[in-house]
Amino acid sequence: MGKKKLVANRQYTDEFKVEAVRLGGSIGGNQAAKRLGIPESSLWNWIRLSRAGKLKAADGTAVAVKRSASELEAENVRLRKELASAKLDLEIVKKAAAGSMGHRNTCFKFSRGRMKPQGLSWALIQT
Repeated sequence: MGKKKLVANRQYTDEFKVEAVRLGGSIGGNQAAKRLGIPESSLWNWIRLSRAGKLKAADGTAVAVKRSASELEAENVRLRKELASAKLDLEIVKKAAAGSMGHRNTCFKFSRGRMKPQGLSWALIQT
């Protein structure tokens, strides 16, 4: 068995603990502890306290804001336009990459382990 590193006694803010518990709920406690670089036992203690209602969020923590339907619709429209633009950019890049495949700096094409001349006549290559 490997030795565990001794870590100085760390103190975490209540906000960090609440966010760690939230992350642990979404991806699992062990993975969250690894990702955050904290001992698994600490995270499990915070989860236990949270379930008991004893882990309190710090003042000023993020709270879900209710937005009107028109705001959500406007954001949906904006995100759809952004997605369409990104798809168009990707399509252009794909076409450019495919078009440049014929302009390689070689005169041989490798096919099934054999070299075949490409672009130049075989007579010029043999001489």
